[in-house]
Amino acid sequence: MRTIQSVLGNSQKLDGGAMYGNCPRALWSKWSPPDERDRIELACRAMLVREPRRLLLFETGIGAFFAPELRERFGVVESRHVLLENLRALGVDPDDIDVVVLSHLHFDHAGGLLAPYVEGEPERLLFSKARYVVGQRAFERACAPHARDRASFIPALQGLLQASGRLELAEGPTHPVLGSGYRLHTSDGHTPGLLLAEVASDDYGPVLFAADLIPGVPWVHLPITMGYDRYPELLIDEKRALLEDLLAREGALFFTHDPRTAIGRVQRDAKGKYGVAPLA
Repeated sequence: MRTIQSVLGNSQKLDGGAMYGNCPRALWSKWSPPDERDRIELACRAMLVREPRRLLLFETGIGAFFAPELRERFGVVESRHVLLENLRALGVDPDDIDVVVLSHLHFDHAGGLLAPYVEGEPERLLFSKARYVVGQRAFERACAPHARDRASFIPALQGLLQASGRLELAEGPTHPVLGSGYRLHTSDGHTPGLLLAEVASDDYGPVLFAADLIPGVPWVHLPITMGYDRYPELLIDEKRALLEDLLAREGALFFTHDPRTAIGRVQRDAKGKYGVAPLA
């Protein structure tokens, strides 16, 4: 038995133009209505997988590790660690988690690994017994970022993960910590070695944690990319290949940043345009 639950973490408000790349404002504003500062609402959603003998958490959102001035700069709405609250509401303590899988180490996906900010105190890891699964190349990028994305990483995090003794670097389509029922895809269009975990679930069938390859429902449309993407054209090709594969297998996508839809079944209309049917 392997079931999936959506768990919301801290929410964000980010510039809509940055999130939609070269898509015209007249179009993206219909999908994501902006506020007076042209920011759109974004979720930082984690995926909790329950198995008979273990709990797996796919990503941790942005969390509450930022100092107040940085929290304001990056549009983090809540000052408390919302993911921890919502896990506990489901009867799960952070120390109950056996495995945390991270698509990459940008702060809005991995910041929730850290305890909430307290002035004068050093950053520390949460999920005290979990093994942290990260793609090999994604980890290497975090350790040696490019000037273009250096600000997207948490400087202390890589060292904390290594010092924990519980860091597991993944290469290839499987990893022994995950075992059967899990398949790993990789993508380079957003960031090198983005790890896209697919779960064979009992409730939805194959579900791909889409991470920043497809952050929400509007980005399922092939031409839609983000200004944060490293190679948009490559990302579109990677997206097409994964969507074709999931469509053939009646698969679904799990969206980390969509404020309304957590899971959607992949569809394609008569004109060949991809979309999703919301499931949760």
